[in-house]
Amino acid sequence: MSALLPGVLKLSRFGYDGKGQARVSTREQALAAFERMGSVPCVLERRINLHMELSVVLARGGDGRTALWPVAENRHKDGILDLSIVPARIPTALAMQARTAALTIAEALAYQGVLCVEFFVDEAGKLMVNEFAPRPHNSGHGTLDASRTSQFEQQVRTLAGLPLGDTTMRSPVVTQNLLGDLWAGGIPYWQAVLADSSATLHLYGKAEPRRARKMGHFSCVAPTVEEALDAARRLRRLLPASAHTDDKSEIAATI
Repeated sequence: MSALLPGVLKLSRFGYDGKGQARVSTREQALAAFERMGSVPCVLERRINLHMELSVVLARGGDGRTALWPVAENRHKDGILDLSIVPARIPTALAMQARTAALTIAEALAYQGVLCVEFFVDEAGKLMVNEFAPRPHNSGHGTLDASRTSQFEQQVRTLAGLPLGDTTMRSPVVTQNLLGDLWAGGIPYWQAVLADSSATLHLYGKAEPRRARKMGHFSCVAPTVEEALDAARRLRRLLPASAHTDDKSEIAATI
């Protein structure tokens, strides 16, 4: 165990979005965290000097043919995915390494469907597989608005034995997750997003907003990654209802 400390103890099942995880530095802390989690199977991972997280979303048909979208650069807050930036702002060689590794995993599993493989990149630039999700993934939501074929359409194609769709991205895209915390001051100011031609709002129809619960997302498309990222950050600042008065003139001018 000592070789894995300091580390992160994670539930083997039902741990996601920062839940079911504990940072531990000693054996005693790890055992205490294990008991708090109900003494169910867990995984202890050594902590690394993390530079960024990447993900590769791909599709593999029953005939073994594959199609990949560009690598996503993921930014988190409190262990929950906040922003996904596509294409990732990384060297071409690192992107190729990530795509090759994801394909190798899909082929080794004889996988059929949409698959997301997440990677850590440490401060030395080393690429490490973090986890993989056998389904359409949060970091692939931008494909709805910026790709010729979305990850959701592709999932249907793979399972129905249809030809894979074109994964060409029409433009860079940044996806901003919307958590239940955003409803703390009232219904968010959706007009800010709806009035921006670069943005598309997606709400998931969940009746009860709760802290850290993913309630939806919006995606911003633009000619460059930096323009899409600037738009997403600007719109996110405008959303909290508590930040606005009845006079919307200032917001309208900003939009």
